[in-house]
Amino acid sequence: MKIDRLIGIIMILLQKDKVTAPELAERFEVSRRTINRDIDDICKAGIPIITVQGSKGGISISDSYKIDKALLNNDELQAVFSGLKGIDSISKNSYLTRMTEKLSSRQNHIEIDNTIIIDLASHYQKPLTQKIEFIKTAIQHRQCISFQYYYIKGEGIRQIEPYHLIFRWSSWYVFGYCLDREAYRLFKLNRLWNICFLEKSFTLRKIPEQALQFDDYFSSGSIHLKALFSPSEKYRLIEEYGVDSYDITDTGELLLERDFVSYENMRSWIFSFGDKVAVIEPVQLLEDRRRQAENIIKSENIRNT
Repeated sequence: MKIDRLIGIIMILLQKDKVTAPELAERFEVSRRTINRDIDDICKAGIPIITVQGSKGGISISDSYKIDKALLNNDELQAVFSGLKGIDSISKNSYLTRMTEKLSSRQNHIEIDNTIIIDLASHYQKPLTQKIEFIKTAIQHRQCISFQYYYIKGEGIRQIEPYHLIFRWSSWYVFGYCLDREAYRLFKLNRLWNICFLEKSFTLRKIPEQALQFDDYFSSGSIHLKALFSPSEKYRLIEEYGVDSYDITDTGELLLERDFVSYENMRSWIFSFGDKVAVIEPVQLLEDRRRQAENIIKSENIRNT
């Protein structure tokens, strides 16, 4: 795209004292005439370009306009690169490579520190990357999308105006205005499939501040859980809720009390502990556990007869 080429030319000129039109033409695989038009466009944008004819001539930006790369120190640059590496893990394009090329020059090469490694991918890497790229395009072009969504109560088609992609608690989500529910919703990417564009665009809504409080979708609720966990499950409680999330009882069991925003999420989480947890409240969850145990026994008896 032309805009990418213009930005690339500007970055090269900021890093080098002088460059020739043939060098730029070769670098961007376009004609010299195209480069000359690009230089004119850059000048029209207010960036002072100086061209010098002759064997020692070339194109440069006025020294008064140059930006010193030292505006970002090494630690700040490495933080940017670490973030870009994380984005690269779920992107079909390498933003890190492009940024490094723009900030590096033959005289001043940037060494990337690999101390911090961020990987935002999942077990479903290819479809996840495709979904993210698809939704990014929809957000940029303000295009409504439709998809098949699977959730605890079943499945159905959802149509939304997409606004944000969110990574939270090891999962990706799309936040948007659900045309079916006429409300803002958060949808987990691993639960949505058969995504497609709708033949209608949307005008940006003024999103209420409360709808953008994404913490409310993941924490703080009115369903109170009180349960005793086996000491063997301490690592899971610490991993998910911290070292101060439980009390140790006289018997050595771990007492956890916590509010959940969703009963189904709480139920799935508790059931994942099997016989390593004893539910005290809510009563509904205790009854669900008993029902599940009875159903398992019945199912096993039928299979063994």
